[in-house]
Amino acid sequence: MTDDTVRLALIGQVLRRRWRLLAALAVLGAVIGAAASILVSPGYKTTSNVLLQGPRQADELLTQAQVATSSVVLDRAAAVLPWHPSGADLQKKVTASVSNGNVVTLTVSADTAEHAQQLADQVAQQFVKYSGQLASNSADASVQLAQEQRESLRNQVKLTTDKISELAKNVGGDLTVESVQVRTQLEGLRTSLEQAINDLNQADLATGIGNTVVLGSSERPAGPAAPTMVQLAAGGALLFFLAGVFGHLFAARADRRLRGEPEIASALGSPILAGVDVTTPEGDRLPATGFTGKVRRLLGGDRPWVLPPVATSADEVNRNIRYRRVLARLATGPADVLLLVADDDETGRLAAAQLAELADRMSLPLRVFEFSAERPTVPDAGPDSGVLVVLGTGTRTAWQLVRLAEACSDAGQEIVGAVLTHPVRPAGPVTEPAAEAPEKALAGSA
Repeated sequence: MTDDTVRLALIGQVLRRRWRLLAALAVLGAVIGAAASILVSPGYKTTSNVLLQGPRQADELLTQAQVATSSVVLDRAAAVLPWHPSGADLQKKVTASVSNGNVVTLTVSADTAEHAQQLADQVAQQFVKYSGQLASNSADASVQLAQEQRESLRNQVKLTTDKISELAKNVGGDLTVESVQVRTQLEGLRTSLEQAINDLNQADLATGIGNTVVLGSSERPAGPAAPTMVQLAAGGALLFFLAGVFGHLFAARADRRLRGEPEIASALGSPILAGVDVTTPEGDRLPATGFTGKVRRLLGGDRPWVLPPVATSADEVNRNIRYRRVLARLATGPADVLLLVADDDETGRLAAAQLAELADRMSLPLRVFEFSAERPTVPDAGPDSGVLVVLGTGTRTAWQLVRLAEACSDAGQEIVGAVLTHPVRPAGPVTEPAAEAPEKALAGSA
C-alpha cells in the first residue's frame, strides 16, 4: 500500500468500511460550523445611501464617511432605536464607504431583518443631522468669508472692465506696433475677466456644500447574508468528511506494515511455509475494552479497513489439515523447533498455541516463545534447533522483521520458515464426525 497510487476503489473501500466514523466526523463538523456561525455569520444586511451635494474633494468625502461611523452618530442612533442597543455594540455592525457621485453608502448588519432596516435608517438620519450641525456651527465664518471673496471678485471685475474700456478708446484704427500691443493686452484682460467670473460662480455654488440628503429608506433584507448558519454547518460537515477520507488515505499510504508474502519472506530471509486461519469470536475486530474501545467499536474503527474483508472460516477439518501440513513440513527440519510469536500479535498467539497443542498430541518437540515486538530477544540455539516465526498478516514492518532476523542470527538460531495467520469468523458448531476426519484427511497431504 505504501507505494500504490490512490485509486477510486480505495476511496470506495474507505467509504464502505468507515462510513460510521465519517458520518460522526460530518456531524461533528456540522456542529462546529453551526457554533462558529454565532461569531462569523453577519446576520441580516442592508444599505442606506446619503448624497453630499455640491463639489467635494476626495479627502472631504472620506472625512464624511468617518463622521457617519463616529461614536456621536452611533450613540444617537442607538438611543432612538426601539430595541435599545448601545453605541459600542453598533461599532462592528456599521460601515461606511464612498462611491461615485458624492454618495456615502452605509452598510449595517443586525440579528433580524427588521432591526437591520431600522438601524440603517436611523444611522443615515442621525448622520444627516450631525453633518448639518457641524456645517451650521461654522456657518457664520463661512458666510463672512464667502461675502468677502465675492466683494473682492466684483471689484476685480469692475477694474478690469474699466481698463478695457479705457484702452479700447485709445486704440487707433491703424495697424501699428502699438495698436497690436494694446489689442494683446485687451485679450489678456478679457481672459482675466472670464476667470474672475468663473471664480465668482464657484463661490456661489459653494454655498450649497452643507446640504446632505438621504436617498430613500433602506430595503428590508429578504434573508440572512452569507455565510449563513446552514452554509457554515454544511461547509463544516463537508470539510470534516473530506478530512476523514484523506486522513484514512494518508494513514494507509504512511503504513509500512507488510502484507504480501514475498515482502515478508524477503525481510525474514526465509520462506513462507503456509497460511493458516485463526478463528476469533469477532473476526478481526479489536476487543472493546474501556471507554475508548467502546467508542471505537461504535464508530466502526475496531477493524482494519485496508485488508480484505474477513472471510467465514471453513470447518475445523480443513483448518486442522493446514496446521498438520505445517507440522509435516517441519518434520524434515531441525529436531528442536521454537515457535516465535510477538507478544502483541493476538492471532499469531492463537495460531502458535494451536500448533503447540497439535504438536503435543503428535509427540513433536515444539515450544512457544513470545518476544517483544520493539526489542526482540531469542533464546540461544541448542543442538539441532531452529525457529518458526508465526505472525499475523499486516502486523509487522520490514524493519521489525529484519530486527527479528538479526536477533535469531545473534542467538545462532536458524529460521526454518514463517507461518502467516489470517483471522476468520467461526462458521458454526463443529459436528462429531468432523472431529475424526483430520487423521484420515492427512494422508498424502504433506
